Amino acid sequence: MKNFVNLKGSCGCKKVNYEIKDKPLITQACHCKDCKKSTGSSFVIHTMVFEDDFSIIGDISSTELPTGSGKGYRAYFCVNCGVYIYCQYNISKGKGGRVAVRTATLDNPITPEAHIFVKDKDPWIDIVNKEICFEKMYDRENTWSEESLIRLENKTHS
Repeated sequence: MKNFVNLKGSCGCKKVNYEIKDKPLITQACHCKDCKKSTGSSFVIHTMVFEDDFSIIGDISSTELPTGSGKGYRAYFCVNCGVYIYCQYNISKGKGGRVAVRTATLDNPITPEAHIFVKDKDPWIDIVNKEICFEKMYDRENTWSEESLIRLENKTHS
């Protein structure tokens, strides 16, 4: 990838560190009830990357959590400070597998390109850029960049 600088991040105590070796596919804020419950906050921001572009060093553990689809996901966190670093949705495993990195754990967080499940957003949150808001989930073909769609296609069919 031209001009891409690896992204780095860590947990709160810095005993777990990670690196993303290629450009993320998309960064999205999710306002669904499950994400709100798992974060104890109004929304979560995830940066989606290919599993093989993500490397992590340090002691982590994981737990299975529910999703609105019923398929669930596995959340990974630092065993020392408990900061949740990334997750893998059960629907995105296998060839071309992806992980969702908690964007705020990056050394330099990324601005969301989409807000999903805004039907569940807290009423006091005002998202200025309405063009990137979706009541539920977006249509990937119409939301992801052409570059990300090509990369996904190449990964899943190689």
